[in-house]
Amino acid sequence: MLKRIPLVLSILLTILFTCLLNNKVNADYQFQQPTIALPTVTGTPQGVMAYVNLDQEDPVNVRSGPGVFYDEVGVLLPGEEVPALGKSAGGDWILVAYPGISGGSGWVYSPLVTLSAGELPIVEPPPTPTPATTTTIDPTLAAQFVVTPAATNLPTYTPAPPQTIPTYADEVTSGISQHIPIGLIILIIGGLGVLIAIISLITER
Repeated sequence: MLKRIPLVLSILLTILFTCLLNNKVNADYQFQQPTIALPTVTGTPQGVMAYVNLDQEDPVNVRSGPGVFYDEVGVLLPGEEVPALGKSAGGDWILVAYPGISGGSGWVYSPLVTLSAGELPIVEPPPTPTPATTTTIDPTLAAQFVVTPAATNLPTYTPAPPQTIPTYADEVTSGISQHIPIGLIILIIGGLGVLIAIISLITER
């Protein structure tokens, strides 16, 4: 038992010495507190945002200027949110941030988006785009499709000479019959026929 006492004492001394050494090292390596104020990072105002209306079935076109005659440079999906940078003089078009294209911005039709609270400056529109090619008509080619009808003489109408209707003289009414009524002539002929018939019957007997 007595032989173990020095061993226990040496262990205790070793532990004590280690603790004292650690405290000294920590005291030597304490960091010095800063004597100046460090700048703090604060957020900047978000600004006016444009939200694409969710009732849009198709993507909203982003154009190079405030008008349908400007080129399409991209699209925004329903529900998409982009920073609004300005508006046209009439407020019909909104200039929004659109990275990846020339200038990093484009125009959208204002009824298709909803703006957050805030004021937007009026932005002058870019120059009106001119067509890359001007359509010209070749007069030689156009002349091939122009058909001039050939003049034709209309048929002339020559009226026929007036026709004369021939008149026929009634033989019955010529001569003596002109002064005797036709009915009397018929009665005379009928009487002669009856007389001839009576004579024929008499002769047969």
